[in-house]
Amino acid sequence: MPARPGLLECIERYYAAAPLPDARMERVGALAVPLTDPAWPYPARPAPERDTGVTVADVRAALALQESAGLPPALEWIQECTPEVAAAARGAGLAVEELPLLVADDQVELLFPAGVRLYLVGAEDPELPHYLGVSAVAFAHPGGPADVPDAVPAAEPLSTPGTAALRERIASGRTVMMVAIEHGEPVAVGLHQPVDIGGAVVSEIIGLATTPRLRGRGLGAGIATALVAHGRETADVVFMAAGDDDVARVYERTGFARVATTGVAEPPAG
Repeated sequence: MPARPGLLECIERYYAAAPLPDARMERVGALAVPLTDPAWPYPARPAPERDTGVTVADVRAALALQESAGLPPALEWIQECTPEVAAAARGAGLAVEELPLLVADDQVELLFPAGVRLYLVGAEDPELPHYLGVSAVAFAHPGGPADVPDAVPAAEPLSTPGTAALRERIASGRTVMMVAIEHGEPVAVGLHQPVDIGGAVVSEIIGLATTPRLRGRGLGAGIATALVAHGRETADVVFMAAGDDDVARVYERTGFARVATTGVAEPPAG
């Protein structure tokens, strides 16, 4: 569906505002580079106020600044707003992905399979490292159940610097985390991150992850719809970037609508 007037600009304002509580912003040509704790990094993005398009030189300078600060080199943008960034990123040697940008539209209520319970995660939850383990395993094995080796381990507790950063974000209300539990074990997780941008709240859903052996049961879709319902208690807009077109179609069946394309650029693997 076409984006309603002002929607993409609203999302761009969200991206500009989200790093501000944590980061020192550096301007590199037409790019804004958030310099923050590597435990919770943000990608470089086109600057909100820029007089020129993003160039290859801008991208290279931003990557150098990120690397000097110990941050992962990464660049993101909305393709429909700054279409020149993809060519500049490729010119700087980065691998570019184009991800469907989805906005929650018609709410669809989904039920979890019998025996699965959904919980809001508190900042002091002692199982938080275990929940992060679900994400680590899921993102290490992105294929469907049939593509996942039998040797994939169950999620193990994952204590990282990001754990402390996540606890602080949950405590401050900047991140909301939900977890699905089955037989006492976490099987799916997801987050949304509300930001007030001049009196209007916008929230992005991130980190949706399901234990690989349990994919295809609707756990990810269930978490997503629960995060939307929670986000809409305060947010005017709830959005997310899907991993690919197949994933986008799953979420479109749960009430999301594709409105644009998110560009993501990182150094090529290997």
